[in-house]
Amino acid sequence: MLPYAENPPDLTLGTDDILFLDLGPVFEQWEADFGRTFVLGSDPLKPKMQQDVGHAFAQGKRYFNETPDITSSELFSYARSMAEEFGWEFGGPIAGHLIGQFPHERIAGDKVTLYVHPDSHLPMRTVDEKGQKRHWILEIHFVDREHRIGGFYEELLSV
Repeated sequence: MLPYAENPPDLTLGTDDILFLDLGPVFEQWEADFGRTFVLGSDPLKPKMQQDVGHAFAQGKRYFNETPDITSSELFSYARSMAEEFGWEFGGPIAGHLIGQFPHERIAGDKVTLYVHPDSHLPMRTVDEKGQKRHWILEIHFVDREHRIGGFYEELLSV
């Protein structure tokens, strides 16, 4: 249920559990970021969560591709609206971030500008300071606090 920046205690998976993996390997000078949800057992709510985050990612990517002048805050708002549409709550403070050559573009102390964040009004199709196309990760994180479950889907958005 917790977003990336949280550090929950170690837990043991049960026979009827839901989990997500968030992987961020670096290949030579290039970073990657990939997240998926997995379900164990037969609780029907958990596979629904797993399917919904995948469908929402596809819907969010389609929206990104169909909206040429989209800003980070607009995509964040759309991701939040999809959580409501699917019957969940949006679970994180961001809905994605820039990715690319490692270490990726950063502004010291800034956790807004280069993220898919409600306060970032950066047009997502602008180029970086080297004149190169920016590449974005879209993160879909849905939670159900009543049932204490969460799902996550993360992948490269801009190719």
